[in-house]
Amino acid sequence: MKIVFFTLLLLAALLAGPAYVLATGIVTMRNDWATAHRGSAGLAPDPAKTREAVVQLYAARAFSWRGAFGVHPWFAVKPEGADEYTVYELIGWRAFRGLDGVVVRNGTPDPHWFGQRPAILAELRGAEAAAAIPKIAEAAGSYPYSRDYRIWPGPNSNTFAAWVARAVPELRADLPSNALGKDYLGTRIVARAPSGTGWQMSLFGLLGILLAREEGIEVNVLGMSFGIDPLAPALRLPGIGRIGPGAWAENERN
Repeated sequence: MKIVFFTLLLLAALLAGPAYVLATGIVTMRNDWATAHRGSAGLAPDPAKTREAVVQLYAARAFSWRGAFGVHPWFAVKPEGADEYTVYELIGWRAFRGLDGVVVRNGTPDPHWFGQRPAILAELRGAEAAAAIPKIAEAAGSYPYSRDYRIWPGPNSNTFAAWVARAVPELRADLPSNALGKDYLGTRIVARAPSGTGWQMSLFGLLGILLAREEGIEVNVLGMSFGIDPLAPALRLPGIGRIGPGAWAENERN
């Protein structure tokens, strides 16, 4: 009976965040992907007015019910003097069809993800951005799971974002606790945290722990992460993301 009670308690804790996200309307299951808003959120600097190099990491809630559990991330980069942005992301349906899931395109850097407003997770400007852009391109090109995609526990688009972020530690990318799949390390058990400011251990993305200056302390159970950031006091919860300074829900609604 104790095992059953503990299991039910654990499931309730894991699902409380996603249930809250659905109940409060942060995501909806009524959207039609064919007509959902995909326009710019107005977050990226205008390349016609910003000549310096720019690197930005975005994430938006995933489409439909998946958005209650996780986000979809992408990198947008603009070299110095460039007139447009290049976007790097991993698209699951391409991998499902046996195609290379890593997509590199020129165009809108900050689109709504099928109706969901994106938030900026990390940013570099000027010389730091210029130095980071080739690292992002190289890391995206060497991603080992480009034809292998699983929503849970990974590899997925958040696994891709974490892979690229580790190659660019100067970005100090703090992937939120609802970036489901970021802790998938394949056959590895130990790796640097995506921010490059600490380390993590993970068993196939299903059980692990992360300790880093940027992310704080996170425990991963069945692919869903709980944690606390003691340096910028905040909670990190499954489905919800960050509660505290830089809260995910605040970024989504601004």
